[in-house]
Amino acid sequence: MSKRPEPVQVVKQRRDSVLRALTKGVPYIQFLGVEFERRGDELTAIMPFKEELIGNPILPALHGGATAAFLEVTAIITLSWGMIWEDMESGALNVENLEQIKLPRLPKTIDFTTDYLRSGLPRDAYARARITRAGRRYASVHVEGWQDNRARLYAQATGHFVMPQRDA
Repeated sequence: MSKRPEPVQVVKQRRDSVLRALTKGVPYIQFLGVEFERRGDELTAIMPFKEELIGNPILPALHGGATAAFLEVTAIITLSWGMIWEDMESGALNVENLEQIKLPRLPKTIDFTTDYLRSGLPRDAYARARITRAGRRYASVHVEGWQDNRARLYAQATGHFVMPQRDA
């Protein structure tokens, strides 16, 4: 007799809890106020507007460092989520007790290049990362950031990362 599938609410709750545990472990995510929305295995990062993120009060425009950090955090969490997703869905990641969950280490940035396409306005920003290459040791990611209109990017970035060793 085969095991019955879990109710969809249980699966969603487990996935959301694991994502919260992953992002809670990065203090800079808390500082920026970045949140992540999950649709299946796809993540959208949201950086809610805060006055402290303004770099040029004359325009006003978001600080370039806040924008670059937002895109880099989006890339790192997306890479980590991809690793966790595989383990979580296969049952290799024990998620019974989320307080004691052992999450993998985060990828380490080799280089990260940000293209500022227009001024970031004083409003919420969104970003999505697309993994262009993911191997056991190395990954390459492209990130796009926008504000009001997904088709009008205000910044984009490409990053290369050293992937953490997986526990055997």
